[in-house]
Amino acid sequence: MFTKKTPTIGLDIGSSHIKGVQLKSVGKGRELLKFDIQPIKSGLIENGVIVDKKSLTDYLHEFFRKANFIKNKAVIGLSGQHSLFIKRITVPLMTEDELRLSIKYEAQQHIPLDLDALALDFHIIGKVPHSDNEMEVLLVAVKKDLLQDYVEVVQNVGLEVVIVDINLFALSNMFEFNYGVPEERNVALVDVGANITSLCVIQRGLPIFWREIPTGSNYHTEALERTFNLTREDAERLKRGHPIEGFNMEEAKSVMLKASDEIYAEIYRSLEVFRSNFYNEDVSKIFLSGGASLIKDFATMLSHRIDIIVEVIDPFKKVLIPQKLIPQYIKEIAPIASIAVGLALREIEV
Repeated sequence: MFTKKTPTIGLDIGSSHIKGVQLKSVGKGRELLKFDIQPIKSGLIENGVIVDKKSLTDYLHEFFRKANFIKNKAVIGLSGQHSLFIKRITVPLMTEDELRLSIKYEAQQHIPLDLDALALDFHIIGKVPHSDNEMEVLLVAVKKDLLQDYVEVVQNVGLEVVIVDINLFALSNMFEFNYGVPEERNVALVDVGANITSLCVIQRGLPIFWREIPTGSNYHTEALERTFNLTREDAERLKRGHPIEGFNMEEAKSVMLKASDEIYAEIYRSLEVFRSNFYNEDVSKIFLSGGASLIKDFATMLSHRIDIIVEVIDPFKKVLIPQKLIPQYIKEIAPIASIAVGLALREIEV
């Protein structure tokens, strides 16, 4: 019986925007079918946890009413440092079926929480070097109520959730598709969202360190609001470099730089934790994504502050963008779609 790949909607539900991406296979590559983005009211999602399901459902209804996506199968991603647990563990060598039967026992050794309240999954990395009877496994656990909340709001707008991924892994998936396995020993993927900064260090194509930092580009927005007594909408416009009558752009840049320094410091501290955990291994390059990457000079100053090369990522680097979708506009805002692209790459067979 023949099977074919069917496009899914990569749905990144963030605390400030909903992003949706749909791709289709073209030979060994991908073509963009649809990309859309819509802002949502702040406070609906906090640290990856849905606070107001009804309002979020309303925003999703509006998003899909306008976006006109093809098909109704969605891949969603989860984040949140207090609801999500990811750990690289070592277990006795066994088959995938055997590990599936024993994963709860293995999880008990590493997660000091009630496992009945968690959904568990794993990915086998491979054999432990210089060992004949051990293998490394990526253990993932997520709180069931968080998982259920996201699935419910997506189902409420008529979509079928076919895969639930982790945003950090979607970011890694997007990177490997577009950039391949990096020649540099270690590279870091850093996605600075509105409230959460996700950081993942990749070594030879495999994630070896990950961290979610409860801070993001809302630092900039809130600093501008406080300093100039602005509305949230005007602060967002100023953050993107759009002038507002009566405000000095140089003063705004000074406020923005101070807020950026807080984010830079958190990224630096996370990389120091990586170095201390991995025998002083270093990161040779950072690939930056998320809304903050669209802020003028943010990437340049990050590179200067932490003394590492920083490149703003292009999640559509190897994706064909038809002229009718206005490639120039999509390329301008592309970094904000990084996680959604990684989710959309998870096609399913039918």
